[in-house]
Amino acid sequence: MSTTSTVAGPWRGLSPAVWILVAARAVNRIGAFTLPFLGVVLTVEFGASLGQTGLILAVFGASTIPSRLLGGYLADRLGRRRTIVLGLTGCATAQTWIALSSTLWSAVFATVLLGLAFEIYEPPSQATIADVTEPADRPAAYGLLGAAMAAAGVLAGLLAAAVSNWDLRWLFAADAITCLACAVLVALALPPDVRRERAEVTRVAVWRDRRLLLLLLSGTVFATLYMQVIIGLPLTLLEHGLPESGTGFILAVSAVTLILAQRLLRLSQLDDFRSIAIGYGLLAAGLVVTAFAHSLGVFLLATVLWSLGDLFLLTRYLTQASGLAPDHGRGRYLAVFGLSWGIATTIAPLTVTQLLESFGAEGLWLTSAAVAAALALLQPWFRKRLVPAGP
Repeated sequence: MSTTSTVAGPWRGLSPAVWILVAARAVNRIGAFTLPFLGVVLTVEFGASLGQTGLILAVFGASTIPSRLLGGYLADRLGRRRTIVLGLTGCATAQTWIALSSTLWSAVFATVLLGLAFEIYEPPSQATIADVTEPADRPAAYGLLGAAMAAAGVLAGLLAAAVSNWDLRWLFAADAITCLACAVLVALALPPDVRRERAEVTRVAVWRDRRLLLLLLSGTVFATLYMQVIIGLPLTLLEHGLPESGTGFILAVSAVTLILAQRLLRLSQLDDFRSIAIGYGLLAAGLVVTAFAHSLGVFLLATVLWSLGDLFLLTRYLTQASGLAPDHGRGRYLAVFGLSWGIATTIAPLTVTQLLESFGAEGLWLTSAAVAAALALLQPWFRKRLVPAGP
C-alpha cells in the first residue's frame, strides 16, 4: 500500500468543498485560543471583580445559544457560504473591539457581541459537509473536520503560551486576523450559495420533529459527559496532587488519538446506532479507568479510551442529525441539535462540583461511566424511535 493511500485512508473521495472548509476551519481554530483568557483579561486588564467576571462570562455563554439558532436559520435562508463569512466577520469585529477597548463597559459590550456571533458559522459548516457528501461518507467527513480541529487545537495551545507572554490583548487581535483569513478562504473557495425562497425556508417545522428532539436529548447527555471530562479532569488531577501540566498532556494525547484513530471509522460497515454503542462503551471504559487512576500514566491510558469513544460519538451524532433533516432545512436541524453543547456547558460545571463534593473523584467518574454504559445499552431503543419503520 502506498504512503498516499495510507494517509488518505477514509478520506479518499471526499468533495473538494469538504477539504476547503476543513482547511478554513483549521486556520480559524489555530487562532481561537482567546476564550480561556477572556476571564483573565476582564479581571487583569479591565479591573472586573471575580463576581463581575463570572456574570459577564455567563452572559457570553447564554448569548451563544441564539447565535447558533441564528446561524441555522441564515444557513437555510441566505446560504452556507454567506452565513459562514458573516459569522466569522462578526467574531473578528468583536475580537478587535475587545483588543481596542479602554473601559470595562466597552469590553462587556464587545463580549456580548462575540457571544452573539460565536456560533453562527457552526450550523452552516456542518450543513455544508452534509450537502456535498453521501450519507455513508459523512462519518469520515465529520471525522476529518474533528481531526483537523484537534491538530489545530494543539498548535493553538502552543501559540497561546507564546503570545500570552506579551499583552493579553494581542491574543484577541491574533484571533481576529485568523477569523478574517478563514472568512476570505471560504468566500473565495467554497461553491456559490443556493438562495432559498422564504416559503421554502419556513415550511420546515423543526421543533415539531420528535425524532430531532429525542436526538437532542441524547446528544445533550453525551455533550454533558464530554464537558464533565474537560472540567473535571483538572480538578481530579489537583485532588491527587498531580502537576497542573498533566492536563496539557492529557489534552495533547486526546488530540493525537483523534487524529491517528480516524481509520477506525471505516474498519467496519456498522451503522450509526452500533457505532454509537461502541463509542459509549469505550467512553465508559475510559471513565472507569479514570475513577481508579492515581498516576499520570494511568490517566493517559484512560484518555486514549475515552477519546476513541468521542471519535465515534462526535461523528455519528452529527451524521444522525444531518440525516434527519430535509435538504432545505439542514442548517436549522443542525442548529437545534447543536444546542446540546450550550445546555451541557451550563449543566456540566454544576454536576462536576456537586458529584466531587458529595462522592469524590471516584464517584464522579463511576457515575459518568454508568450513564455512558446505559446509553450504550439503550441504542436499540433509540433505533426504533429514530428510524422510520419499513413498508
